[in-house]
Amino acid sequence: MDARVTVPAIRSHKVADGGAPLVMVTAYDTPSARMVDEAGADLILVGDSLGMVVLGHDNTLGVGVPELAHHTAAVARASPRALLVADMPWLSYHRDRGDTVGNAGVLVRAGAAAVKLEGGRSRVSMVEALTDAQIPVMGHLGLTPQSVHVMGGFRVQAREEETAAALVDDARALVDAGAFAIVIEGVPAEVAAEVTGAVAVPTIGIGAGRHCDGQVLVFHDLLGLQDQLAPRFVRRYAELKAEGVKALAAFASDVRSGAFPTDTESYHRSRPGG
Repeated sequence: MDARVTVPAIRSHKVADGGAPLVMVTAYDTPSARMVDEAGADLILVGDSLGMVVLGHDNTLGVGVPELAHHTAAVARASPRALLVADMPWLSYHRDRGDTVGNAGVLVRAGAAAVKLEGGRSRVSMVEALTDAQIPVMGHLGLTPQSVHVMGGFRVQAREEETAAALVDDARALVDAGAFAIVIEGVPAEVAAEVTGAVAVPTIGIGAGRHCDGQVLVFHDLLGLQDQLAPRFVRRYAELKAEGVKALAAFASDVRSGAFPTDTESYHRSRPGG
């Protein structure tokens, strides 16, 4: 069995140095984690996106540390080779350093090897507190879903020169504070390329073009398990919702017609002397 992916291995992985782009996919339970890991992903993210794609919320703000810990533990039970990263949910790292470290510790005890949090310079003290506590931190810049109300929706960020420059500064600040990688979401490809070239740690893009050091997509999006949202950056590699509905309808039809179960799909009493 291949050795597990480690934080130091990810931290040093830059495409500019000859590495292949990193692959990160979300997972929220043991079966999905096994699928992602067997497919060869480098990182598994237990994202707060579970609030939308699993729990039915309109955004990511409806989940907290207990939900993230519950799903992180389920993913960890798959014993993936991929590095397991857990999102820190809204308000779990916003109050003070002690609160932040305590909440991250819950996720690590659940099985995470690292945590991810959103924001730039305003989160530097929290990144420092986590790294001081020996908890690896992945940053997240650009379109930060936990800021949906401030941004006025899920909108592309850093389109202007001033905001793009601020994004680069934020990335440098996160790295200086100890972040081992940075997710860049919903920004122009040119800006993501600039950030990627400005930091020594890998960038992982989602809706940020092809010039990052890796890419991430949500499990339910890339497999076509949900069809309520269709961002431009999502490529559907399967249509499992449609296939699943077709299979379920076939089951329902067989039950109603009496075609299921058959005699061979049933148990029977033992025959005398048999």
